[in-house]
Amino acid sequence: MHKTLTTLASALLLSLLLAACATPPAPPATPPRIEPTAAQLDNARRVGLDAAQLGSLLNTPTYRMQPREVGQFLAWQQLDQPSLRQRIAALARRNIGQPYELFLLGEFPYETYDAQPLFSLEKSDCVVFVEHTYAMALSASWEEFFWMLQRIRYRDGVIGVATRNHYTEADWNLANRWLVTDVTASLGAPTQGYRQHIDRKAFLQKQFKISRDIPVQDFDDVFIPKQQVPAVEAQLQDGDFVNIISTRGGESWASHVGLIVTGADGSRHLLHSAEPQVREETLQGFIQRMAERDARQAGQNKPQLAGFKFLRLNDSPEPPPMAPQPRPARPMALQAGG
Repeated sequence: MHKTLTTLASALLLSLLLAACATPPAPPATPPRIEPTAAQLDNARRVGLDAAQLGSLLNTPTYRMQPREVGQFLAWQQLDQPSLRQRIAALARRNIGQPYELFLLGEFPYETYDAQPLFSLEKSDCVVFVEHTYAMALSASWEEFFWMLQRIRYRDGVIGVATRNHYTEADWNLANRWLVTDVTASLGAPTQGYRQHIDRKAFLQKQFKISRDIPVQDFDDVFIPKQQVPAVEAQLQDGDFVNIISTRGGESWASHVGLIVTGADGSRHLLHSAEPQVREETLQGFIQRMAERDARQAGQNKPQLAGFKFLRLNDSPEPPPMAPQPRPARPMALQAGG
């Protein structure tokens, strides 16, 4: 009898456990609806939005908006957040949860070497997230955003796979000195030098099967080792640009990028797009997470976190004019004398 009761009890316990496993998890809590303030409604009227339109925009993540809605929101936010740094932080946080996808953008429909589109609202990778956030913060319409995005992505704003800022340190940082200034060496922490051997001609041929006569470049730069970051992070400001430097086999390079935002407690956070989605975490939390990853991958010849470059958002960035978009060259066989 005792054995039968034990068997029945065990069966009952097992059925309860199985039932618990089969019960679907509770859906995530719906965030409370954002209701616009009187001042926000007044700003909305100034840009032609009514209360219902503003309410809808405030409660829609930017990555779920349509281009027309983005343009309306950017016009309103110029009035709602007059501080550029605060505007960048607010826009970046509105994309928390945006799905991550690598190799997201190209030049289509202008070019077909890289057939990905010229912009993406629905998804991002680390560079796309930063470029879109900066471009939106500097713009008051969809048209201005699209113009600003190309000015940031391409050398002199000339659209083309060969003029895209492919290399973070040697291309992106230098081409966008009107927007950000490298302060890595001036924050007061010890720095470590590194050199990159950049062969753009070989890169373009391998990745896109196009030929461009570009000389090889040896590019020297510095980063702050990860152990030194606590001594300088209090100097970082909302909207500053972060290059995460990785190392492997004696070579170092910027393998990831993100933005600095300030937490409610004053701590510095890294807001960035990484698998599986855009996230915000403390800078020290990111360093600790990478230390745990590197420990798991020890001996596997994988890149490891070495340190950071920090670029200060300029106080009043003014984009230089775009260079003229040149007429695309014809195939060699159709050129005069070909």
